[in-house]
Amino acid sequence: MHRAERIAAVVLAGDRDFGRHPVASRLPPALWPLGQKTVLERLLVHLAEQGIRQVTICSCGLGALPVESLRTPGSLRVRLLNEQLSVGTAGSIRDAVCDQGDTLLLIMSASVVSPPPVDVLVRAHQQGQCDLTIMFDPDFGNAPDIGTPADIYVCNAQILEHIPQAGYFDIKEGVIPKMVRAGKTVGAVRLPKPVGNFRDWKEYLFAIGNYLKGDPQMGDELKLRKQTDSATVWAADTAYLDPRAQIYGPVVIMEGAQISKNAVLIGPLVIGRNAGIGEGSVVENSVLWDDAQIGSGCEIQRCLIDYHAVVPPNTVVEDKSIPCEAQGGLKGCLKNATRLAESSVCKLQAMLQPTLARMNAKLPGRFRHCDVNLLPWIAACLAVIAFLWSYWRGLAELWNTWQRSDEYSSGLLVPFLALYILWSRRNDLAQYQIRPCFWGIVVFAGAQATRLFGLVYTYSSAEWLSVVLSIGAIALLLFGWRFFRKISAVLLFLSLMLPWPNPIQTAVTLPLQRWATSSAVFCLETIGYNVVQEGNVIHIGDASVAVAEACNGLRMVTAFFVISGLVVLLVKRAWWEKLIVFASSLPVALLCNTTRLAITALAFTVVSGEYWEKVFHDFGGYAMMPLALAVVVAELWILAKLTTPPTEKETIVITRQTQ
Repeated sequence: MHRAERIAAVVLAGDRDFGRHPVASRLPPALWPLGQKTVLERLLVHLAEQGIRQVTICSCGLGALPVESLRTPGSLRVRLLNEQLSVGTAGSIRDAVCDQGDTLLLIMSASVVSPPPVDVLVRAHQQGQCDLTIMFDPDFGNAPDIGTPADIYVCNAQILEHIPQAGYFDIKEGVIPKMVRAGKTVGAVRLPKPVGNFRDWKEYLFAIGNYLKGDPQMGDELKLRKQTDSATVWAADTAYLDPRAQIYGPVVIMEGAQISKNAVLIGPLVIGRNAGIGEGSVVENSVLWDDAQIGSGCEIQRCLIDYHAVVPPNTVVEDKSIPCEAQGGLKGCLKNATRLAESSVCKLQAMLQPTLARMNAKLPGRFRHCDVNLLPWIAACLAVIAFLWSYWRGLAELWNTWQRSDEYSSGLLVPFLALYILWSRRNDLAQYQIRPCFWGIVVFAGAQATRLFGLVYTYSSAEWLSVVLSIGAIALLLFGWRFFRKISAVLLFLSLMLPWPNPIQTAVTLPLQRWATSSAVFCLETIGYNVVQEGNVIHIGDASVAVAEACNGLRMVTAFFVISGLVVLLVKRAWWEKLIVFASSLPVALLCNTTRLAITALAFTVVSGEYWEKVFHDFGGYAMMPLALAVVVAELWILAKLTTPPTEKETIVITRQTQ
């Protein structure tokens, strides 16, 4: 028998599978991962443990990628043979083997998940006394009597005599027929178990599934966390498994991975580093590579999910490979930076999760089983404290503006109404998986730039606008895009609390004042009163009513915008119906202000005295609020009548009437 030192291993790594699939086009199958190592790395470690000392990796167009990125054993001398053009399997052997001596050649594919022991291969070759021995998987594939070729060959160096000195040449179609014609013996040996050779992602999943069902060697970093009749789980210490997650079958969970509550994992399954599975998702017989993310409520069966790939919530995928969308340029760099930051956050969350779990265990019983992920909310509380500390002076000025300005006094209610809207949507918001988005940092930087502009040029409106922008940026940073899109309408509503910029307010004040005076005079003349208008003063009978700047209707406009915005966010109607209701705020506000001025002018012809005039003036303003609400309700009623189809009973009545 040959000693292992006299055996030269030739590993055929192939090349990228251009065009047929994005994952294989970007990354050769030999470099696909299995646990903490790539398949090729595991093969090299296996050969080193079997006593092999020299290995030549033959590839086409891969450059120095395998050698520089592979973690090879120190006892193994690895040489990369990179061909610019494909020379075939036999051509690779010709270029890899330098001498012909009595060296025994072990030729095998790099994409082998469960390589057999070297001594088994050598013994089978020597017992057959063949010049070339072909290894087959047992009862496997389309030829159960013979088996499927395992892409493993054992032969003597004299095989080089049957390979041309140059050009493309293959073992199966070239060397074997040529050896048979030369009178050489070619034998076939069936191996005890499948070696898990694969060429595409489907065979990759099948090979890994068989590997996990056997007696896999997962390394010291992964520990056997759970072993029952229904589940065998290897998991890293830094991986977080929610106690409410259900696991069946062999499952491997790598460092930093997160399994959310009510997730169902059905093996064979491999979950890569920092990968995440959302709440209530079902994942079966699949492989997730590092940093892959599955949203909440998904169903994933027999899938390969690429590095950094994201599966949106509530997605159903079967028998599919999900690649990561590659992007170049500035956008790609920003996206890569975002993924790196998200990966760091996932690692931090995984490290803090056990501490939070211990804290939760010490809480009173009524809070212990609270269905809340504490980490984002702790971060949110810290962000709110920092936000209040940073904006305290600006918020104090905003408060004073609400207190002293009648036009913007309704802004005081907006923050509380916004909180009420969020509380009313709490069940819908709870369905979204919390995934921090680092684009929030970019938005926050823009908000601070706006604030700096306001501070430098003493432009209060810009500083107040940065308050809303900062709140949106914090929500985006802590909770992610989907959560941000869900509350974007509430953020727009929150902007109604801000006073209008001085140039805009100055530009609309005088036109609104003239409109209010002229429209009130028109109403009074319509009902038969003799009215004289002098500028912004109305003369009716013996009374004179001055339409002051405060009565221009701006207060009505801002208040009605708040009322309509609240109604629009609370009712469940089509978007265009909500748009009509909100757009009608301006004409309704102007109509109500005209009505108030006309009634006030009539009242001044009856009552006298400064006290009663003030009381009636203020009462008229408050009375317009119920009127505005009544108009909004009437709008919704009319829209419902116009858009709701008649019932079956109403249809029968209409049909009879037309007949």
